Amino acid sequence: MLPFLRTMRVLSLAGAAIAASSLVHAQTLQNPAQPAKPPAATTPAPAQAPAQTPTQQTQKPAQAPTAQAPAAAPAPAAPPKDPVVATVNGQPITLSELEIAQQTLPPQYRNVPLQTVFPALLERVISSKLVVVDAKKNKVETDPAFKKRMAYVEEQVIQDYWLTKEISKLITDAKMQERYKEKLKSMPAEEEVHARHILVATEQEAKDILAELKKGTAFDKLAKEKSTDKASGAEGGDLGWFKRTDMVKEFSDAAFNLKKGELSETPIKTQFGFHVIKVEDRRQAPPPTFEELSEQIREEMGREAVGHMLDQLRANAKIEKFNMDGSKIEAKPATPPATPAPAAPPK
Repeated sequence: MLPFLRTMRVLSLAGAAIAASSLVHAQTLQNPAQPAKPPAATTPAPAQAPAQTPTQQTQKPAQAPTAQAPAAAPAPAAPPKDPVVATVNGQPITLSELEIAQQTLPPQYRNVPLQTVFPALLERVISSKLVVVDAKKNKVETDPAFKKRMAYVEEQVIQDYWLTKEISKLITDAKMQERYKEKLKSMPAEEEVHARHILVATEQEAKDILAELKKGTAFDKLAKEKSTDKASGAEGGDLGWFKRTDMVKEFSDAAFNLKKGELSETPIKTQFGFHVIKVEDRRQAPPPTFEELSEQIREEMGREAVGHMLDQLRANAKIEKFNMDGSKIEAKPATPPATPAPAAPPK
Protein backbone atom coordinates (compact mmCIF):
# COMPACT_ATOMS: atom_id res chain seq x y z
CA MET A 1 0.00 0.00 0.00
CA LEU A 2 1.30 3.39 -0.91
CA PRO A 3 2.37 5.52 2.10
CA PHE A 4 0.16 8.44 1.21
CA LEU A 5 -2.88 6.19 1.40
CA ARG A 6 -2.13 5.02 4.93
CA THR A 7 -3.81 8.07 6.40
CA MET A 8 -6.93 7.30 4.36
CA ARG A 9 -7.13 3.79 5.78
CA VAL A 10 -9.85 3.64 8.42
CA LEU A 11 -10.27 -0.12 8.75
CA SER A 12 -10.55 -1.23 12.35
CA LEU A 13 -8.78 -4.40 13.45
CA ALA A 14 -12.14 -6.10 13.79
CA GLY A 15 -13.14 -5.09 10.29
CA ALA A 16 -9.81 -6.21 8.89
CA ALA A 17 -10.15 -9.55 10.63
CA ILE A 18 -13.61 -10.08 9.11
CA ALA A 19 -12.42 -9.11 5.64
CA ALA A 20 -9.41 -11.39 5.95
CA SER A 21 -11.62 -14.25 7.12
CA SER A 22 -13.84 -13.93 4.04
CA LEU A 23 -10.80 -13.95 1.78
CA VAL A 24 -9.38 -17.04 3.43
CA HIS A 25 -12.72 -18.83 2.99
CA ALA A 26 -12.58 -18.07 -0.72
CA GLN A 27 -8.99 -19.27 -0.91
CA THR A 28 -9.94 -22.51 0.83
CA LEU A 29 -12.58 -23.18 -1.82
CA GLN A 30 -10.15 -22.39 -4.63
CA ASN A 31 -7.22 -24.36 -3.18
CA PRO A 32 -8.44 -27.80 -2.11
CA ALA A 33 -6.24 -29.90 0.09
CA GLN A 34 -3.16 -31.34 -1.56
CA PRO A 35 -3.54 -34.84 -2.94
CA ALA A 36 -2.02 -37.60 -0.87
CA LYS A 37 1.46 -38.66 -1.83
CA PRO A 38 1.54 -41.71 -4.09
CA PRO A 39 2.46 -44.92 -2.26
CA ALA A 40 6.10 -45.93 -2.45
CA ALA A 41 6.84 -48.18 -5.40
CA THR A 42 7.28 -51.84 -4.49
CA THR A 43 9.22 -54.44 -6.42
CA PRO A 44 6.71 -56.88 -8.02
CA ALA A 45 7.14 -60.54 -7.24
CA PRO A 46 8.41 -62.61 -10.21
CA ALA A 47 5.74 -64.59 -12.00
CA GLN A 48 5.89 -68.36 -11.49
CA ALA A 49 7.35 -70.26 -14.45
CA PRO A 50 5.22 -73.12 -15.81
CA ALA A 51 6.21 -76.61 -14.65
CA GLN A 52 8.72 -78.31 -16.96
CA THR A 53 8.53 -81.92 -18.08
CA PRO A 54 11.44 -84.26 -17.39
CA THR A 55 12.17 -84.30 -21.13
CA GLN A 56 12.46 -80.52 -21.25
CA GLN A 57 14.76 -80.55 -18.25
CA THR A 58 16.98 -83.05 -20.01
CA GLN A 59 17.08 -81.27 -23.36
CA LYS A 60 17.55 -77.68 -22.08
CA PRO A 61 19.40 -76.68 -18.93
CA ALA A 62 17.63 -74.30 -16.62
CA GLN A 63 18.63 -70.67 -17.06
CA ALA A 64 19.81 -68.55 -14.11
CA PRO A 65 17.10 -66.12 -13.00
CA THR A 66 17.56 -62.59 -14.32
CA ALA A 67 18.06 -59.99 -11.57
CA GLN A 68 15.39 -57.32 -11.64
CA ALA A 69 16.48 -53.63 -11.62
CA PRO A 70 15.28 -51.80 -8.52
CA ALA A 71 12.35 -49.47 -9.08
CA ALA A 72 13.33 -45.82 -9.50
CA ALA A 73 12.63 -43.65 -6.47
CA PRO A 74 9.82 -41.11 -7.08
CA ALA A 75 10.97 -37.51 -7.65
CA PRO A 76 10.44 -35.30 -4.58
CA ALA A 77 7.27 -33.27 -4.79
CA ALA A 78 7.72 -29.53 -5.42
CA PRO A 79 6.89 -27.41 -2.38
CA PRO A 80 3.39 -25.88 -2.56
CA LYS A 81 3.20 -22.31 -3.79
CA ASP A 82 0.93 -21.33 -0.94
CA PRO A 83 1.73 -23.68 1.95
CA VAL A 84 -0.57 -24.26 4.89
CA VAL A 85 1.17 -22.81 7.98
CA ALA A 86 -1.46 -23.78 10.58
CA THR A 87 -4.94 -25.23 10.97
CA VAL A 88 -7.68 -24.19 13.37
CA ASN A 89 -10.23 -26.92 13.97
CA GLY A 90 -9.27 -28.33 10.59
CA GLN A 91 -9.55 -24.99 8.75
CA PRO A 92 -6.24 -24.15 7.01
CA ILE A 93 -4.31 -20.91 7.33
CA THR A 94 -2.09 -20.32 4.31
CA LEU A 95 1.05 -18.26 3.93
CA SER A 96 -0.70 -15.84 1.58
CA GLU A 97 -3.19 -15.01 4.33
CA LEU A 98 -0.33 -13.95 6.59
CA GLU A 99 1.03 -11.76 3.79
CA ILE A 100 -2.36 -10.01 3.62
CA ALA A 101 -2.54 -9.71 7.42
CA GLN A 102 0.92 -8.13 7.49
CA GLN A 103 -0.47 -5.14 5.57
CA THR A 104 -2.84 -4.38 8.49
CA LEU A 105 0.11 -3.96 10.90
CA PRO A 106 1.61 -0.57 11.85
CA PRO A 107 3.73 0.98 9.05
CA GLN A 108 7.09 -0.01 10.53
CA TYR A 109 6.17 -3.71 10.26
CA ARG A 110 4.64 -3.76 6.78
CA ASN A 111 7.84 -3.78 4.73
CA VAL A 112 10.02 -5.98 6.94
CA PRO A 113 10.62 -9.58 5.79
CA LEU A 114 7.64 -11.76 6.67
CA GLN A 115 9.81 -14.19 8.64
CA THR A 116 10.62 -11.36 11.06
CA VAL A 117 7.01 -11.10 12.24
CA PHE A 118 5.89 -14.62 11.29
CA PRO A 119 5.47 -16.18 14.79
CA ALA A 120 3.56 -13.25 16.32
CA LEU A 121 1.52 -12.67 13.15
CA LEU A 122 0.54 -16.34 12.97
CA GLU A 123 -0.76 -16.19 16.56
CA ARG A 124 -2.75 -13.07 15.67
CA VAL A 125 -4.36 -14.75 12.66
CA ILE A 126 -5.16 -17.88 14.71
CA SER A 127 -6.89 -15.70 17.32
CA SER A 128 -8.78 -13.93 14.54
CA LYS A 129 -9.97 -17.25 13.14
CA LEU A 130 -11.29 -18.34 16.53
CA VAL A 131 -13.18 -15.07 17.02
CA VAL A 132 -14.66 -15.17 13.50
CA VAL A 133 -15.83 -18.77 13.87
CA ASP A 134 -17.45 -17.97 17.22
CA ALA A 135 -19.15 -14.91 15.74
CA LYS A 136 -20.54 -16.92 12.84
CA LYS A 137 -21.87 -19.57 15.22
CA ASN A 138 -23.83 -16.77 16.88
CA LYS A 139 -25.27 -15.57 13.53
CA VAL A 140 -23.43 -12.26 13.49
CA GLU A 141 -24.20 -11.90 9.77
CA THR A 142 -27.88 -11.36 10.58
CA ASP A 143 -27.22 -8.37 12.87
CA PRO A 144 -28.28 -5.12 11.07
CA ALA A 145 -25.44 -3.18 12.73
CA PHE A 146 -22.96 -5.75 11.43
CA LYS A 147 -24.34 -5.48 7.91
CA LYS A 148 -23.89 -1.69 7.93
CA ARG A 149 -20.37 -1.97 9.25
CA MET A 150 -19.48 -4.67 6.74
CA ALA A 151 -20.77 -2.52 3.90
CA TYR A 152 -18.60 0.35 5.16
CA VAL A 153 -15.56 -1.93 5.40
CA GLU A 154 -16.14 -3.16 1.86
CA GLU A 155 -16.22 0.42 0.58
CA GLN A 156 -12.97 1.21 2.35
CA VAL A 157 -11.26 -1.86 0.88
CA ILE A 158 -12.50 -0.95 -2.60
CA GLN A 159 -11.30 2.66 -2.16
CA ASP A 160 -7.92 1.57 -0.87
CA TYR A 161 -7.39 -1.02 -3.60
CA TRP A 162 -8.60 1.15 -6.48
CA LEU A 163 -6.69 4.28 -5.53
CA THR A 164 -3.51 2.29 -4.98
CA LYS A 165 -3.87 0.59 -8.35
CA GLU A 166 -4.71 3.74 -10.32
CA ILE A 167 -2.19 6.05 -8.65
CA SER A 168 0.61 3.49 -9.01
CA LYS A 169 0.22 3.81 -12.79
CA LEU A 170 0.97 7.52 -12.56
CA ILE A 171 4.01 7.36 -10.28
CA THR A 172 6.62 5.90 -12.61
CA ASP A 173 10.37 5.79 -12.02
CA ALA A 174 10.91 8.26 -14.86
CA LYS A 175 8.48 10.80 -13.35
CA MET A 176 10.06 10.37 -9.93
CA GLN A 177 13.49 11.04 -11.41
CA GLU A 178 12.14 14.24 -13.02
CA ARG A 179 10.71 15.37 -9.68
CA TYR A 180 14.06 14.58 -8.00
CA LYS A 181 15.92 16.83 -10.46
CA GLU A 182 13.42 19.63 -9.84
CA LYS A 183 13.91 19.30 -6.08
CA LEU A 184 17.68 19.54 -6.40
CA LYS A 185 17.31 22.90 -8.14
CA SER A 186 15.46 24.27 -5.11
CA MET A 187 18.01 22.91 -2.62
CA PRO A 188 20.92 25.34 -2.26
CA ALA A 189 24.21 23.81 -1.25
CA GLU A 190 24.85 23.91 2.49
CA GLU A 191 28.16 23.99 4.29
CA GLU A 192 29.11 21.22 6.68
CA VAL A 193 31.88 20.83 9.20
CA HIS A 194 33.51 17.71 10.57
CA ALA A 195 34.32 18.35 14.22
CA ARG A 196 35.30 16.75 17.50
CA HIS A 197 34.42 17.92 20.99
CA ILE A 198 35.09 17.25 24.65
CA LEU A 199 32.18 17.98 27.00
CA VAL A 200 32.72 18.66 30.71
CA ALA A 201 30.62 20.04 33.56
CA THR A 202 32.60 23.17 34.50
CA GLU A 203 34.40 25.96 32.72
CA GLN A 204 37.60 25.33 34.70
CA GLU A 205 37.69 21.69 33.55
CA ALA A 206 37.38 22.89 29.94
CA LYS A 207 40.21 25.42 30.45
CA ASP A 208 42.45 22.69 31.91
CA ILE A 209 41.75 20.49 28.87
CA LEU A 210 42.59 23.35 26.51
CA ALA A 211 45.90 23.80 28.33
CA GLU A 212 46.74 20.11 27.94
CA LEU A 213 45.86 20.20 24.24
CA LYS A 214 48.16 23.16 23.69
CA LYS A 215 50.95 21.14 25.31
CA GLY A 216 50.49 18.48 22.63
CA THR A 217 48.21 15.90 24.29
CA ALA A 218 46.14 14.09 21.64
CA PHE A 219 42.54 15.31 21.39
CA ASP A 220 41.07 11.81 21.01
CA LYS A 221 42.95 10.60 24.11
CA LEU A 222 41.50 13.37 26.31
CA ALA A 223 38.02 12.87 24.81
CA LYS A 224 38.03 9.19 25.74
CA GLU A 225 39.30 9.93 29.25
CA LYS A 226 37.38 13.07 30.25
CA SER A 227 34.35 13.77 28.03
CA THR A 228 30.99 13.32 29.72
CA ASP A 229 29.52 12.65 26.26
CA LYS A 230 30.35 8.97 26.39
CA ALA A 231 29.01 8.16 22.91
CA SER A 232 31.28 10.58 21.06
CA GLY A 233 34.00 10.20 23.70
CA ALA A 234 34.42 6.54 22.80
CA GLU A 235 35.13 7.73 19.24
CA GLY A 236 37.71 10.29 20.36
CA GLY A 237 35.09 13.05 20.47
CA ASP A 238 34.22 12.60 16.78
CA LEU A 239 30.82 14.08 15.83
CA GLY A 240 31.13 13.41 12.10
CA TRP A 241 29.79 15.83 9.49
CA PHE A 242 26.94 18.14 10.46
CA LYS A 243 25.13 21.23 9.18
CA ARG A 244 24.65 24.44 11.14
CA THR A 245 21.04 23.56 11.96
CA ASP A 246 21.98 20.12 13.30
CA MET A 247 23.45 21.46 16.55
CA VAL A 248 22.37 23.97 19.21
CA LYS A 249 23.10 27.56 18.18
CA GLU A 250 26.00 28.25 20.56
CA PHE A 251 27.83 25.12 19.46
CA SER A 252 27.18 25.66 15.73
CA ASP A 253 28.24 29.31 15.84
CA ALA A 254 31.56 28.36 17.44
CA ALA A 255 32.22 25.39 15.15
CA PHE A 256 31.38 27.21 11.92
CA ASN A 257 33.63 30.13 12.91
CA LEU A 258 36.68 27.84 13.09
CA LYS A 259 38.88 26.95 10.13
CA LYS A 260 40.06 23.48 9.25
CA GLY A 261 42.38 22.20 12.00
CA GLU A 262 41.57 25.02 14.46
CA LEU A 263 40.71 24.57 18.14
CA SER A 264 38.28 26.75 20.08
CA GLU A 265 40.28 29.29 22.09
CA THR A 266 37.85 29.35 25.02
CA PRO A 267 35.28 26.90 26.39
CA ILE A 268 31.91 27.02 24.62
CA LYS A 269 28.95 27.00 26.99
CA THR A 270 25.66 25.32 26.01
CA GLN A 271 22.75 23.82 27.93
CA PHE A 272 24.76 20.58 28.14
CA GLY A 273 27.88 22.00 29.77
CA PHE A 274 31.20 23.36 28.50
CA HIS A 275 32.71 22.21 25.20
CA VAL A 276 36.18 22.21 23.72
CA ILE A 277 35.79 22.03 19.93
CA LYS A 278 38.21 21.08 17.17
CA VAL A 279 37.24 21.35 13.47
CA GLU A 280 38.73 18.56 11.38
CA ASP A 281 37.43 19.67 7.98
CA ARG A 282 34.86 21.75 6.08
CA ARG A 283 32.97 21.13 2.86
CA GLN A 284 29.87 21.87 0.79
CA ALA A 285 27.33 19.24 1.71
CA PRO A 286 26.65 16.78 -1.14
CA PRO A 287 23.05 16.85 -2.43
CA PRO A 288 20.75 14.12 -1.13
CA THR A 289 20.64 11.02 -3.32
CA PHE A 290 17.56 9.86 -5.19
CA GLU A 291 17.27 6.92 -2.79
CA GLU A 292 17.22 9.29 0.19
CA LEU A 293 14.38 11.35 -1.29
CA SER A 294 12.45 8.64 -3.13
CA GLU A 295 9.95 7.94 -0.33
CA GLN A 296 9.29 11.66 0.17
CA ILE A 297 8.84 12.13 -3.59
CA ARG A 298 6.49 9.13 -3.84
CA GLU A 299 4.28 10.45 -1.03
CA GLU A 300 4.27 13.96 -2.48
CA MET A 301 3.35 12.78 -5.98
CA GLY A 302 0.78 10.41 -4.51
CA ARG A 303 -1.00 13.18 -2.62
CA GLU A 304 -1.07 15.31 -5.76
CA ALA A 305 -2.41 12.44 -7.88
CA VAL A 306 -5.14 11.57 -5.35
CA GLY A 307 -6.17 15.23 -5.13
CA HIS A 308 -6.33 15.53 -8.92
CA MET A 309 -8.32 12.29 -9.24
CA LEU A 310 -10.83 13.37 -6.58
CA ASP A 311 -11.22 16.79 -8.22
CA GLN A 312 -12.10 15.11 -11.51
CA LEU A 313 -14.56 12.71 -9.89
CA ARG A 314 -16.27 15.56 -8.04
CA ALA A 315 -16.46 17.71 -11.17
CA ASN A 316 -18.32 14.92 -12.99
CA ALA A 317 -20.68 14.08 -10.12
CA LYS A 318 -23.89 15.64 -8.84
CA ILE A 319 -23.41 16.14 -5.11
CA GLU A 320 -26.11 17.37 -2.71
CA LYS A 321 -25.48 18.08 0.96
CA PHE A 322 -28.07 18.25 3.76
CA ASN A 323 -28.19 19.21 7.42
CA MET A 324 -27.56 16.63 10.14
CA ASP A 325 -31.32 16.07 10.49
CA GLY A 326 -31.64 15.43 6.76
CA SER A 327 -33.33 18.75 6.01
CA LYS A 328 -32.32 20.87 3.05
CA ILE A 329 -29.67 23.47 3.64
CA GLU A 330 -31.19 26.89 3.12
CA ALA A 331 -29.11 29.39 1.23
CA LYS A 332 -27.96 32.23 3.43
CA PRO A 333 -29.13 35.69 2.30
CA ALA A 334 -26.39 37.85 0.93
CA THR A 335 -25.06 40.35 3.45
CA PRO A 336 -25.74 43.90 2.18
CA PRO A 337 -22.67 46.09 1.84
CA ALA A 338 -22.03 48.33 4.80
CA THR A 339 -23.15 51.94 4.36
CA PRO A 340 -20.10 54.19 4.51
CA ALA A 341 -20.10 56.77 7.29
CA PRO A 342 -20.83 60.32 6.09
CA ALA A 343 -17.80 62.49 5.65
CA ALA A 344 -17.18 65.04 8.38
CA PRO A 345 -18.12 68.57 7.33
CA PRO A 346 -15.17 70.82 6.58
CA LYS A 347 -14.16 73.12 9.40
